[in-house]
Formats: sequence, C-alpha cells, structure tokens
Amino acid sequence: MPKQLPDFVLANLFPSNLVIVESAEKTKPISAPKAVVIDPPTYSGPAKERPEKWYLGNNGKNIVILVHEPEAAFLNEESLDFLTKILGACKLNLGDVAVINIARYLANFGEIKQELNPSSCLLFNVSAATVKLPFTVPNYQVQQYGGCTFLMAPSLLQYYGDSGDAKLEKTKLWVSLKSLFNL
Repeated sequence: MPKQLPDFVLANLFPSNLVIVESAEKTKPISAPKAVVIDPPTYSGPAKERPEKWYLGNNGKNIVILVHEPEAAFLNEESLDFLTKILGACKLNLGDVAVINIARYLANFGEIKQELNPSSCLLFNVSAATVKLPFTVPNYQVQQYGGCTFLMAPSLLQYYGDSGDAKLEKTKLWVSLKSLFNL
C-alpha cells in the first residue's frame, strides 16, 4: 500500500500548485482533510519558487544563516528566540543577517553567494552537500572557502533547554562563534 504524506507536508511542498482538499460531510464526524495534489512539478532547481524576500533579516553585515525547519516559514518560535540570543551575544541582530530556511527555499551556495554576498555562513542542520559546497567539515569547525567563512552545527533543536547535552552543545557553538566573529 502506498504511503501518504501528511497534508501539511504536501501543502508546503507544492504551495503554488492546485491542491484539492476533501472535507468531511456535515453528517459524518469531522476527520482530518485529505489533500490531493494535481500535476506535481518535476524537480529541476529550488524546492520552491523564491519570492523577492526569501530570507528573514536584512543581511546588513552579509552573514547568512541556513536552517532546515520544514514546519516553519523561516524559524519556529523557540529557534528564533535562541538565534536572537546568540546573535545578541555576538553583538549582532536579525538586521545583520539573512536567515534562509532550506526546507522552504532550497538554494545552492553559488546562488546564495551571487544574491547575498555572504562573508560568513552558518549552517544549522544543513549539510554542505545540500547547498552544493565541495567540502564537508565536522560540526563547529570554522572553514574558509570562496571568500566566505563557514560554520556547520546541528539543528537548533539541540540547544533547547538546560540539560547537560544542551549546555555542552551551546558551549561548543559559543567557542566556534567566538572564533568566527573574533569575539
């Protein structure tokens, strides 16, 4: 039996295509609607068409932050809160960066470089291969390439809370950010 993706996944995958939602009749108990996608596109580039403003922030200091959060436009509330705090610790704010949710707007590094001219690029839960970078490095290692400094890290979810594991990850991230931004 074929597996069906949840409705919210289908809606996020095909936002500009026709989606028919079947709803329950009034006499039947209400159940989750079933989405049917008509004429899905073939993949030949970005996962979604990018609007003019396809990133969060103003990119004032040419710092690009790539995240992978499939259920959020850019970031969920907890991730945004954590990111705002770490940016503040680095004497930065959202006006200084461009946050791109790769789950929504897939772009390769060449496109990002051309459109946003990043001097630094932080990748949270985004592999180098996903954005077509020709290298891979361990998390928290600062790497230079193509006039840009890269820092790869696990998902922002790893930093939530005050558990020992979360504190350890926060410490590793902070040490790398200090090196990246000369703090």
